[in-house]
Amino acid sequence: MAPTTLVLNAGSSSIKFALYRAGDDVSLALRYKGKLDHHAGDVHFRITDAAGRELTAPDAHGHADDPTSALLERLEPLLGDDDIVEVGHRVVHGGPDFVEPVQVDDAILRRLDALSPLAPLHQQIGLAAIRTIMRTRPALRQIACFDTAFHHDMPPVYRNFALPDLGADIRRYGFHGLSFAYIASRLDAHQRRTVVAHLGSGASVCALLDGRSINTSMSFTPLDGLMMATRSGAIDPALVLYLQRTREMCIEAVENLLYHRSGLLGVSGSSADMRTLIGERNAGARQAVAQFCARAAEHMASMMTALRGCDAIVFTGGIGENSPEIRASICDHLAWLGLRLDPVLNASGAGVITCDRSEIVARVIETNEELVIAREVRRLTQSRH
Repeated sequence: MAPTTLVLNAGSSSIKFALYRAGDDVSLALRYKGKLDHHAGDVHFRITDAAGRELTAPDAHGHADDPTSALLERLEPLLGDDDIVEVGHRVVHGGPDFVEPVQVDDAILRRLDALSPLAPLHQQIGLAAIRTIMRTRPALRQIACFDTAFHHDMPPVYRNFALPDLGADIRRYGFHGLSFAYIASRLDAHQRRTVVAHLGSGASVCALLDGRSINTSMSFTPLDGLMMATRSGAIDPALVLYLQRTREMCIEAVENLLYHRSGLLGVSGSSADMRTLIGERNAGARQAVAQFCARAAEHMASMMTALRGCDAIVFTGGIGENSPEIRASICDHLAWLGLRLDPVLNASGAGVITCDRSEIVARVIETNEELVIAREVRRLTQSRH
């Protein structure tokens, strides 16, 4: 019987998961990975083994309101003699205090819950999975791993707002840290100055110097920075005051506007899905795609100033990994820097998509937040033995 680590990466309508068998040291062997989608009362699984073979099995039903329980009931029969001994969770916001993985108990859960206003789209989703396991399998050890932790020691010039001291909690935190940590582990040694673009329904960029975060586009909350699927990204802060004063919009209405009705959806007026917008030819869709690419390139260029140059850029995330059209448009905005895209390599999704004469290397790397979480969980567990 071998101890097994379950990793849960919970989203609003899906849970990405992975099961790793732990070795005698900190080594990990992937057993299964996949995704659970839950929509309108239905739960659907996609599970593959370590070799990438898809498991064919009937979908689970009856747990759409409790997808974590549905997932556990589906996975446990696959383990044979192995046991799940610990669960690692992606938690989006760790605030100023949680800069390392932490074992979750009731007191920790209350502190994480208090951070929910800083990540209203994400925090409660991750905590809901923790609560379910606390209730249904209280003996399981649960470890929270934080998206903000990767950025906690950014230089003060990029960490701080241009505000008087309002307390240690008022700062630029940064997000997508688990994804950026994985990309950092995949970089070549000579790519010391790298800008990573994590482009998905949520999107941010990060300046990496020797694998460490120097600056990033998201700040106090995951609302700042790049234009996203339904989030506005960076706006003039006075716009919020204007909407409240002259349009008589309450706080809840402004929050709904900025988090749920903006970004690709707001600009296009039709869809928050980049794949749909690329296929459309109406003016709103074209404007949304063009604006997304322009803002992404703008923020990537600003990261290069923090690095005093750039050796490589990396595209990752659902859009970054899978959309050659978006990569081409962003690279076109950055061509003045000597970045030369190879159209054939880009269309094929090759690992390197620039030609030999490009002064900056552009790479495409599939992110793996689940592996980062599993490694952090095992590291914490081993440190206690």
